[in-house]
Amino acid sequence: MAGKAVVSLTTGLEDPERVTVAFLVALGAAEQGRPTLMFLTKEAARLALEGVATAVACDGCPPLADLVARYAKAGGRYLVCPICFEARALDRRRLIEGAELGGTIPMWQWIGDEGATTFSY
Repeated sequence: MAGKAVVSLTTGLEDPERVTVAFLVALGAAEQGRPTLMFLTKEAARLALEGVATAVACDGCPPLADLVARYAKAGGRYLVCPICFEARALDRRRLIEGAELGGTIPMWQWIGDEGATTFSY
């Protein structure tokens, strides 16, 4: 089995190009068979809600909705900062497939003793 990958994302749709790059990196790992986790904090917490990640960042960029769908199909998971989620009064019932609320301890538990390759955006 390939090593784990964690992509930490703090930015939401205020910077759709950064979000797109983070999703492309996570998607590349997941589609190559790596267990992949996106850790969504700050404004990125909104991306874990149904219908939010729908932007097209630039001419020629893939639509975020397509990347989200491919990430789910590849088995990618999301861990959404509960503090960030609650501070924005977001609705847990709208979480997308593969998303759950959890902070740094669940992230470290998921990484485990074997470690992970990490990226931060």
